[in-house]
Amino acid sequence: TNAGKSTLLNAMTKSEVEAADQLFMTLDPTSRRLRFPREGEVVITDTVGFISDLPKDLVTAFRATLEELADCDLLLHVVDAADPRLEDKIKAVERILEDLDLLGMERLMVFNKADLVEEDRLTELVRHHRGVAVSALKRQGLRRLISACEDRLQPDRPMMPEWDRWSAEAPASGG
Repeated sequence: TNAGKSTLLNAMTKSEVEAADQLFMTLDPTSRRLRFPREGEVVITDTVGFISDLPKDLVTAFRATLEELADCDLLLHVVDAADPRLEDKIKAVERILEDLDLLGMERLMVFNKADLVEEDRLTELVRHHRGVAVSALKRQGLRRLISACEDRLQPDRPMMPEWDRWSAEAPASGG
């Protein structure tokens, strides 16, 4: 939680969902439409953040919200790339997904706040987790994220080529 999910939703969909630097800013799911450049439209839903070691009554309260994940085609697991406890938080989400019997669903790890992380560390995270790095606040890496979503949702389409730098945009030559 507090990884910038609402800010990312706003950046991707040009919305104005309330976003703040505080825990549990999002308590109810919020959905917005996003039109892909390669045609097709998706609905993106911002859910409550996952926290490890939640009291049982809070887990029960959030369970209905989290069960909505079963209906999604692609889960964007948004992580604060600058968080020193990043790996622990990733594992906590894995446990919650396992408890919900959703561990096998299609997922894409999104490392937000990438502008706050050293390039080498960011490259290591992206490669290790096969994810995408963005800065929702600075609107960097969004084209790459949208393309990665398209690639996961439409696997028959040609994939976007890999570039070394997380914030790279497509070269002018198209290759």
